[in-house]
Amino acid sequence: MFAEVIVDIAHSDVDKIFDYACGEGIVAGMRVAVPFGKGTAAGFVIRVKSATDVPPEKLKNIYRALDQFPALNPECLSLAQKIAARYRVPLALSLRLFLPAEMRTGKVSEVYKTYAKLVGDPAEVPPKAKAQRALAEFLSENGEQETSELRKRFGAAVNALIKRGLVVPEKKRRMRDPYGGKRAEQEEHILTPAQSEAVRRIQTTDKTVTLLHGVTGSGKTEIYLSLIASELEKGKSAIFLVPEISLTPQMFTQLRARFGGEAAILHSGLSAGERYDEWRRLREGDAHIAVGARSAVFAPLENIGIIVIDEEHDGSYSSESSPRYNTFDIALLRARHNGCKVVLGSATPSVETYRRAEAGEFELISLPDRINARPMPEVRIVDMRREVRRGNPTPFSLLLRERLKECLAEGNQAILFLNRRGHSQTVMCRDCGNVLKCEHCDVALTYHSDENCLKCHYCGSRYKMPEACPACGGKHIAYMGTGTQKVVRELSSLFPSARVLRMDMDTTSGKEGHYRILNRFAAREADILVGTQMVAKGHDFPGVTLVGILDADMSLHFPDYRSGERTFQLITQVAGRSGRAENKGEVVLQTYDPGNYILRFAANYDYEGFYEHEIGMRAAMMFPPFSKIVRVMVTGEDEKETLACLKEAYDALSVLYENNRDKFLFFNRMHSPVKKIQNRVRYQILMRLLEGAPLKEVYDAVSPLGRKNVLVYVEENPSNLS
Repeated sequence: MFAEVIVDIAHSDVDKIFDYACGEGIVAGMRVAVPFGKGTAAGFVIRVKSATDVPPEKLKNIYRALDQFPALNPECLSLAQKIAARYRVPLALSLRLFLPAEMRTGKVSEVYKTYAKLVGDPAEVPPKAKAQRALAEFLSENGEQETSELRKRFGAAVNALIKRGLVVPEKKRRMRDPYGGKRAEQEEHILTPAQSEAVRRIQTTDKTVTLLHGVTGSGKTEIYLSLIASELEKGKSAIFLVPEISLTPQMFTQLRARFGGEAAILHSGLSAGERYDEWRRLREGDAHIAVGARSAVFAPLENIGIIVIDEEHDGSYSSESSPRYNTFDIALLRARHNGCKVVLGSATPSVETYRRAEAGEFELISLPDRINARPMPEVRIVDMRREVRRGNPTPFSLLLRERLKECLAEGNQAILFLNRRGHSQTVMCRDCGNVLKCEHCDVALTYHSDENCLKCHYCGSRYKMPEACPACGGKHIAYMGTGTQKVVRELSSLFPSARVLRMDMDTTSGKEGHYRILNRFAAREADILVGTQMVAKGHDFPGVTLVGILDADMSLHFPDYRSGERTFQLITQVAGRSGRAENKGEVVLQTYDPGNYILRFAANYDYEGFYEHEIGMRAAMMFPPFSKIVRVMVTGEDEKETLACLKEAYDALSVLYENNRDKFLFFNRMHSPVKKIQNRVRYQILMRLLEGAPLKEVYDAVSPLGRKNVLVYVEENPSNLS
């Protein structure tokens, strides 16, 4: 027998199939060790066949299988090849998407424990051997137990019973549980008429994709769980995707409460061993629901019955590393392979998604009301320009301070949202105007007061806070802008007795980071939660009656055609955290641009009005979905070498442009808005293409141009244009 192998080296020079001789135990999907060049390499078996064209003298043997089972099922093998072809990446790179990273590097191992099992009668133990008799009776009543725990309790009696032949030790594999057996309480699940109708329509529509457009608190999650339960009853599996790691533990506990061990979690916050064990449970069929962020779309499931993408509008569903895939595109490929449905859920769908649903390509289901007809929280817009004129230097308007005082007095909770971590956004010298920047990136440093240091939020570099300006020696250092740390400090001054939690990238490190903070807030161990966009999505806190949005303008004026859409989405999402139980909610939205149409639409929860305005603007300007933005990024450490590569790419694409001018709305090369990250200079070629433009040829033109020290890649409608 012969095996077609892709060597696990992500380089175009070896991106080809190699034939090896193999024994009967080798099957498609296995990882194997093979002789390659002068050494040994890992590889993926793509196919096993009975004949080969390779001459016998050149044919080499597979050394061994790296696992006792095929790591990739037939669907994953097929999907990996489609991804490699679509995004012009080596097949090895796309195959890696389906495996835990540590599995490839050999840095993860299975955990085995020894268990003691009683095989005789406790009466066979002499009465004088009291410890042995007690141990035998304990095992008789409780079944097999972990040997190490028994030794702590019964000491030498364990070995004594093993010698007598009354106890048999047995080594068994133990699966690591990411959340230590944490479970939410099982609740009764009775669908409202609107939810039941939504489930019926999703199950009966002839369309593969359904957009579930429901306001915050309308009960979308219960619809998802009902759909998953229905598929499990049919013997099928499910994938449930959420945009933030912070949402994963919360959703996971709900799924575990409903479905027990059927749910497995996949995300980067787990330890290597936990991630491997959860992946293994899915691969072996011990679990049938994969829940996680973007990468969980590659879960090794078979016979998938439904794929749910919650908060479908979120930018995190687009990969920013190679291959630069969109999660929905992968989900659609899997849905077509399995003949299953994809459900996209959001209170604020992306403009592109809503247009496809409105045009009839997707089934569109609307849930305009909250469960039990609870009212949406009232949004009060505050003009911060007046606050400045009044001499208010704090991040809180007079109205927000009054509402916070009332909220705390009534024993309720509040969430304050500011999408900027740290203490101050920038540090500037008032003598010369110098802004302190990262040495490795073209970005301003952020001051973090709790560590008294400056941090770069792009590369993670840390700097000691200078006593004087490094440019002019001036001593007048100013802290500009407000971050979450500063907000917490101001709150402590205004409300000394209030218990405040902060949730941002600096406070949520580790697997338990998000879970710990959210659990404490849910348990009413804090009165106010201050956070970045982590607090905006999906969380359900019955005690929250007030939401304060401290800087609603922050994302409004970014140089990105989607800045208005993202602002609308973020405000609507965070506003929806208020008033989700019996008490009415309120939102205080602070802005320096109170007349802005985006903020007005958001304050009225008017998605349809926003959409009509936005789609009209996009049509007039020919921005997506009426065109496609394609960016070719060229980045490298050496400026001269990077520019030479940029010129090659631009010259190659110029030929395409000249031959297809009617399909190009824009074509030019320039510095990337952030000119340097991690000591790598960044240039870009931007294109705006009409339907029918030669996108495939764009990939073909630039894919061969990368050099050893220069990276060249293509992005389609990138979620971040900086």
